Amino acid sequence: MAMNIERDLHMATGDGQTSYTRNSRIQEKAFFQIKPILEKATRDVYTALLPRTMIVADLGCSSGPNTLCFISEVIGTIARYCKEVGLPHDHPQLQFFLNDLPSNDFNNLFKLVERFNKLTARNHQGEAPPPCYISGLPGSYYTRLFPRQSVHLFHSLFCLQWRSHAPEGVKGTRKTHQDKGDIYITKTTSPTLVKLFQQQFQRDIALFLKLRYEELVFGGHIILTCIGRKHEDVLRGESNHHLYGLLAQSLQSLVDEGLLKKEKLDSFYLPVYSPSIGEVVAIVEKSGMFNMNHIKLFETDWDPESHAVHDSVSSGVNVARCIRAVMEPLIASYFGETILDRLFKEYAHRVAKHLEKEKTKHAVIVLSMKKVI
Repeated sequence: MAMNIERDLHMATGDGQTSYTRNSRIQEKAFFQIKPILEKATRDVYTALLPRTMIVADLGCSSGPNTLCFISEVIGTIARYCKEVGLPHDHPQLQFFLNDLPSNDFNNLFKLVERFNKLTARNHQGEAPPPCYISGLPGSYYTRLFPRQSVHLFHSLFCLQWRSHAPEGVKGTRKTHQDKGDIYITKTTSPTLVKLFQQQFQRDIALFLKLRYEELVFGGHIILTCIGRKHEDVLRGESNHHLYGLLAQSLQSLVDEGLLKKEKLDSFYLPVYSPSIGEVVAIVEKSGMFNMNHIKLFETDWDPESHAVHDSVSSGVNVARCIRAVMEPLIASYFGETILDRLFKEYAHRVAKHLEKEKTKHAVIVLSMKKVI
């Protein structure tokens, strides 16, 4: 079956052992790192514009608890500010839109929202929080989602490394001998294929910025956090080379066992691109639409439980669960569900062997911007 991003690009559904809900600790740890940046952006927007109804959107919210951490942080920031200035009961209304593709597990998300509302009410007994309204908004963030100049604050966590589709030019084409077995860029990827990935990234991000510029109010802010790379040279993106390279090797092992057709693997590419800070800055500056308030790169372990785990085998299992929660629907739609358990068992084994030699980390880029007036 051909890959369909609108249908296939979503996190593993439900709340079972392999679901995104139970395996999104990497995202949670990254969010903890960006909380001070989010608090500053939220305060800056509110104090500059003083909206009576503040519109906030989480793009690529998925179906796990991290989007609710974002909502809680915004609510807390506004409540603290109002209390500081002596207006503890003069809160703005907060309207949150949780956006993701229509295939996202919104049913599970709404169950979490219901629990979140009850917990928020309990935690603020005796001191009412800002009135808060939460709605789902299915649709691609590579399309217009909101009326012109209607949103005060955009947030997106671990989404913009995903492309709107596989790079144009690779669909229906067979891989060259140099690119055989690759599902993403590696040290040996041909320059032609690298350029296709980079051009797709540039088109997607330029479009994303244009759309958000149209939707943001003047003075509105946007905070973007995505998986990136440390080095400007794309062929030196070590973490992603290893992470996706080990997945490619695991898929190849199933080909060798006769569980997958070689032609199927040869036609598969991950619709991702992990940029450098330089690439991000260049696109933002070229757009001329935003002032960058803050940009930085930080690192986080592949294994989100590395502080509590002291052996590579357990870490391999943890990493495999995290990647499965993100990649399972995409891989299942292309290769079939029957290979999943075997594939990620092999992947866990290969990750464990890699971590015995090298404790690799994700490179994460966070960018805070304000709409140019």
